This record gives sequence, structure tokens and C-alpha cells, in this order.
Amino acid sequence: MDDPDAPRPQPWVHWVIYNLPPEGLLPEGVPGAARLDNPAGAIQGVNTGNKTGYQGPYPPKGHGVHHYHFKLHALDCRMDAKPGLSKDQLLKAMEGHILAQAELVGTYERR
Repeated sequence: MDDPDAPRPQPWVHWVIYNLPPEGLLPEGVPGAARLDNPAGAIQGVNTGNKTGYQGPYPPKGHGVHHYHFKLHALDCRMDAKPGLSKDQLLKAMEGHILAQAELVGTYERR
């Protein structure tokens, strides 16, 4: 998940998670651990600021509406990747393996 409206040159990356099982659900309250037991086998990368785990929307007050992009990729294989990859490192590792992708955009503003 990233925020391209963040007041910086690159989008603010709020979450990197990979190796989600296709038959599983993403539970509420996923902890910030690099390797997850639920969903089994899921791995989290690092966000902007080198933090692991989900960081929810928090645009600067008065900065207007921010668009939060949740991107999901279906791959032809399980990623043989270590925990802690950045968004760019993960996208590079997925090259040539993406079968389909989806994107959900949510908005949020703090006044």
C-alpha cells in the first residue's frame, strides 16, 4: 500500500507484504513481525522509514485528500525471498512471474 500524494518525491510506502496464500484471508490486526503465522507463510517487507508491518493512512493535516493504493499481484510461483524487502526490491523479484494484478484505491483526509 502506498500514498503517491505524500509531500515527498516518491510515494510513501505504508505496507509491503508477500507470499500470501491464495486460499487464505488476511486477518485483522496483523502484527509487525517479519514472518507471519497467520496467514501462514506470509512475509512482510519494509515501509518508508524502514519499519515492518502495516502503517495506516496518516496524511498531514490540511494537505487535502490522499489516495491510498492497495496492489495485489497473482504470481506463477511462491516468492523465494527473504523478509525485509522494500517495495522496489519486491517488484523487481516478481518480474516475469505476474499472472494478474488488482488495485483498490481508498481516500482519506485529515483536517
